[in-house]
Amino acid sequence: LLYTVSTMCQKLVLTCFPLFQAYCPKMFDLNAVSLSGSGQVIHIDSADYGRSDRTTCSQGRPSQQLQNVNCASYTATDLVAEMCNGKSRCSVRASNSVFGDPCFGTYKYLQVSYSCKRSSIGETACEHSTVDLTCGSGQVIHIDSADYGRHDHTTCSQGRPSQQLQNVNCASSGATHLMVKMCNGKSRCSVRASNSVFGDPCFGTYKYLQVSYSCEHIPIGE
Repeated sequence: LLYTVSTMCQKLVLTCFPLFQAYCPKMFDLNAVSLSGSGQVIHIDSADYGRSDRTTCSQGRPSQQLQNVNCASYTATDLVAEMCNGKSRCSVRASNSVFGDPCFGTYKYLQVSYSCKRSSIGETACEHSTVDLTCGSGQVIHIDSADYGRHDHTTCSQGRPSQQLQNVNCASSGATHLMVKMCNGKSRCSVRASNSVFGDPCFGTYKYLQVSYSCEHIPIGE
């Protein structure tokens, strides 16, 4: 997980690189904020549009436009999060038209703190079938979570007697640990959704295996 804080007067580019590469924000295109992630998605931690000091974005500006250092748009974080969270790339213009004008006559800037998170993949396999996890070239599997049991009446319900679908508080507590042990660090992994692998957390209930995983780049030198 990588974090950064970046500031630009008119337009800012924040870039998430794969985890094994050096991290360095790049700034260009002087009209908006751009966030991008390679194999990852954006999570906005905080954002502010306004002015909190007299030096940032001050070059060439009249002194009277730099005096108010208690200027902030309190909706900036919510706005940027709504526009960018979960995306691999996002552009937002640093302007009053987007954030409103929190301090008329003051020259403002947009400051964004964000992190790059792995984009999760979800897979489901009904009991007695197999879940296949696959990552691309140069990547390996990282298990985020796994569950073997039943939490609703509809998943993997086709053709099953109603009495096998009633218990929706059924979960194998060791499913994530088992999936991590079997699949982490591999480029491909197949696991059977069965009591023989995960045990039987609820006898008589038809179960399914749900897995959330992401693909991580293999570090250089490994």
